[in-house]
Amino acid sequence: MLGFASVYREGFEVVLFLQSIRLQVGSEVILFGALLGLGCTLIAAVLTFAAHRRLPYQRMLLLTGILLGMVLLVMGGEQAQEMELAGWIPTTTLPLAIPGWLGVWFSVFPTVQTLVAQAIAALLVLGSWFGGPWTRMRARRGGGQPQRRLGQRSTDRPAGGAPPSVGLARGAVQRAH
Repeated sequence: MLGFASVYREGFEVVLFLQSIRLQVGSEVILFGALLGLGCTLIAAVLTFAAHRRLPYQRMLLLTGILLGMVLLVMGGEQAQEMELAGWIPTTTLPLAIPGWLGVWFSVFPTVQTLVAQAIAALLVLGSWFGGPWTRMRARRGGGQPQRRLGQRSTDRPAGGAPPSVGLARGAVQRAH
């Protein structure tokens, strides 16, 4: 659901952005940009399919995860600043000399609210990074019922040793005679 919501949100945001640009500069620029984006996507797809056996998927997923974590930090700071500007949350300015480019590129602003929002986002990312292996290790040590793997049959059998369905069928046949 989270993946669907984020993709849907991004698509909705792109449509609104493109409509705004179309009203400012016309449809030709939007068509050219969409075709350019489609061409770049096709080139990336062809390169991925051509080199799929040699791609370092684990490194790529790790890098993607790091980039998504950075996006979450930026979005946290950006949303907190937007709420400050709208007057929804108070603004507590800190006496920090943060360069303007950090605000533009990474949404790092010298206010308590934006920095706390980014710290919470960083804690969520780091907590999930370190919490995942911890929960798997705990489950392996007997922290719960053993889980069956996908496709593995249950070994629960009645006292006679036959599978439950056979035992039920035998009982039904014996009662019929």
